[in-house]
Amino acid sequence: MKTYKYLFLLIGLSMVGCSDLEEDPQGLLAPESFFSSTTDIQTAVNGAYGHMIDENFWGRKLPTTLMLRSDMVAIADPAAKVERQQHDDFTVLTDNLMIDTYWPRSYQIIGAANQAIAGAELVDVADDVKNPITAQAYFVRAFMYFHLVRQFGAIPYLNAPVTDVQESKVISSTPADEVYANIIADLEFAKAWLPDTQVARSLPAKSAASSYLSLVYLTMGEWQKAYDEAKEVIDNKGIYDLELDPDYQSLFDATKIDASKEPIFVLDFNNFRDGNAGNDQLGPMSGLRGDEQYGNGGGWSIMAPALGVYTSWDAGDYRRAVSLDDTAVFDGELTSYPDFISASKDDRNVNQPYIAKYTRFPGEFANGNGRATSYNYSMMRYAEVLLIAAEAAVELGDNASATTYINEVRARARSGGSWKNTGASAVPADITGTVTVNDVLEERRLELSFEGIRWYDIARRKLGNEVFGASGFEGAKPGFDPVQDYLLPIPADEIIRNPNLTQNPGY
Repeated sequence: MKTYKYLFLLIGLSMVGCSDLEEDPQGLLAPESFFSSTTDIQTAVNGAYGHMIDENFWGRKLPTTLMLRSDMVAIADPAAKVERQQHDDFTVLTDNLMIDTYWPRSYQIIGAANQAIAGAELVDVADDVKNPITAQAYFVRAFMYFHLVRQFGAIPYLNAPVTDVQESKVISSTPADEVYANIIADLEFAKAWLPDTQVARSLPAKSAASSYLSLVYLTMGEWQKAYDEAKEVIDNKGIYDLELDPDYQSLFDATKIDASKEPIFVLDFNNFRDGNAGNDQLGPMSGLRGDEQYGNGGGWSIMAPALGVYTSWDAGDYRRAVSLDDTAVFDGELTSYPDFISASKDDRNVNQPYIAKYTRFPGEFANGNGRATSYNYSMMRYAEVLLIAAEAAVELGDNASATTYINEVRARARSGGSWKNTGASAVPADITGTVTVNDVLEERRLELSFEGIRWYDIARRKLGNEVFGASGFEGAKPGFDPVQDYLLPIPADEIIRNPNLTQNPGY
């Protein structure tokens, strides 16, 4: 019976999101029914992790949204679903199906974390025994709210299991600054109790909490705190077992990334579950339709990098070779950009290079079109910590530190690696002189390309008028409105269910 209860906890309770409360009241159970040991706490946390490796969260919906809203990726197939085109064109409606899918999934993950935190209060063991496990739940909750607050601003903030359906229908939005304060508190708890290292990077360690604290502070413009947190990780990289991977390609190779010391926190896809739900589909979404070069039938040509991303990226930078594909194989014949449409005889392709990070080395579980991979998606990696420190240092007037950290990232980039046995290059050269914020943002754009980060940089630095203007990679995007589009709309169904929620301006 106990096993059945745990199963019900993970399938029912952890799937309670704001939009599920009325339809799924059987999930409204008290945690005292389940928790008696630290194993039970970990089981609940594992339920949260399970929801994160799903196509309705990071398997497809959220990273696709983030990439299409950036200035680096655009719709390729003209017949792509309208909900995707809306993000690319900045014509998003309140019933956008991308948001309607990952919003409730986000609250399901938060619900599982809340269950673990509440249940831990009932487990009668010493804090130093249970808190390192409970701290994972605090980290997950902070991680999720950090995504939500950056996308939506004021949001419903739930920090305990929902046990009253009626109360849940009248919850108001929590102002963004309060959400950030709660995120910081959760990450501080996680930092205090998580171990220095974990058995896998899919479990957060102390370095993950500090790294996310640094990014939260960077987003808030708290430069000294951002720098201090990033510097703490950098200064203790030996204790945390962190280092830049010597080969940039290994970070996007499912057969090698488990051994890499660069990822700090990952979402670990390791097989497919029922249907598409558990599949990892970024490879198909970004792969060239009909391309035979990786043996999985090619992708779907849904989204592709803006051509300017490729043409403006120095060909001597190894990161371009790893991040982009400018060759393909059709009917056994090798072809190159710009002949993809004529060679494939498929006008759903476009004559421009494609994203390569998620198509080349998907691992042993990859099925048709490269779905169901064994990728580890880095949510945070050591290179980003170095660039967080660099950006904060610029704001603090510490040019020496900013130069040091950018050049550490660039040194790895020009060292070459395993992809096509690329040798060392002079590109990118060390940065010299006075480092600017734009220098760091450009380094982030290249180093972290297509990893779901660029849109957040655009939004937090309010770069929209610049990057979506006529000189941007995609040319002028007249749909972009800086008054409206740095935030997404609260899903219409949520406001219908709960009129106490406030829609974002312009929607």
